[in-house]
Amino acid sequence: MEQMDGSADTPELEQLYRDFAANDMAPLWTQRDDLMPMTPAPQAIPFVWRWKTLFDIAERSGRLVPVGRGGERRAVGLTNPGLPGTGYATPTLWCAIQYLGGHETAPEHRHAQNAFRFVVEGEGVWTVVNGDPVRMSRGDLLLTPGWNFHGHHNDTANPMAWIDGLDIPFSSQMDVGFFEFGSERVTDEASPEFSRAERLWAHPGLRPMSVLEDKISSPLSAYRWEHTDAALTEQLKLEDEGFPATLSQGHAAIRYVNPTTGGDVMSTIRCEFHRLRAGASTPPTHEVGSAVWQVFEGSGTVVLGDTETRLETGDLFVVPSWVPWSLHADTQFDLFRFTDGPIMDRLNFARTYTPAQHENERAR
Repeated sequence: MEQMDGSADTPELEQLYRDFAANDMAPLWTQRDDLMPMTPAPQAIPFVWRWKTLFDIAERSGRLVPVGRGGERRAVGLTNPGLPGTGYATPTLWCAIQYLGGHETAPEHRHAQNAFRFVVEGEGVWTVVNGDPVRMSRGDLLLTPGWNFHGHHNDTANPMAWIDGLDIPFSSQMDVGFFEFGSERVTDEASPEFSRAERLWAHPGLRPMSVLEDKISSPLSAYRWEHTDAALTEQLKLEDEGFPATLSQGHAAIRYVNPTTGGDVMSTIRCEFHRLRAGASTPPTHEVGSAVWQVFEGSGTVVLGDTETRLETGDLFVVPSWVPWSLHADTQFDLFRFTDGPIMDRLNFARTYTPAQHENERAR
């Protein structure tokens, strides 16, 4: 009996392997390690992008590349070195820095892919979602669920940059993409303080009875920084008072949710915000699925696998599936995170492993 390693030392076995190749077949026993590894073995690698470098490149793109119909957006994707030729941050997530110059307009379009924007600095741009102008300000999370028309207009003379997050890689792999051009400009160039969606939905614990049916994606187009900041502040205050309110000592966190279901804001993307007190650390953690983080404010370090990297405001980093990560805060450390968690949950692949917690449970 031959070993199941693909070796062939008889004429009959050599012919069998030639027939596999000639008929576009691949025996499992020669590729089991690749198809079914003992733990996830991602092609994507942990990687850090510096905000100062990204912004400089985006600014130069703003001077050299006009925004308009065709290319649609002056958005520069962050390409994971482990996924060359794709323009993808992870196998499921796309992340880009988008730059809009003074008084520029990015025309309207819509696509099947889900999208959001997160603002780490600046103001003056409104994103118009299905005709509803939504102010974009520092610390805000702005949603554009799939198949919603959207464009952007800058109401000021000053440029602005932000990050875009989409499920483009997942959508591409699943062959579900559709795209449609919209208005050459935006359908409403007003610049209100609050969008109509916020006026209807942004009231904590209250739901309009005119819209009682659940929505697949959140109908709230903007999650404002003042609410995020207040929620994180109160978690840490409650911790100080001796009440359970944080993920771990000195680590407050919130998840942005769909107010109609209490679930994730979109069907393929999970968004969170984390705050660590100065001096706080998180334990090394493995998670199935991938994540992209951006430092909103403060400084600290991240350990990705065996590599420790210092981080400052605006820096982005990617955590591929099952790569252990941990954070340490030098100052108060605020970070935005988005993941493919809803996909992993829905398909029942989600798994988290924290070695320290596992050892504590074994010791009991």
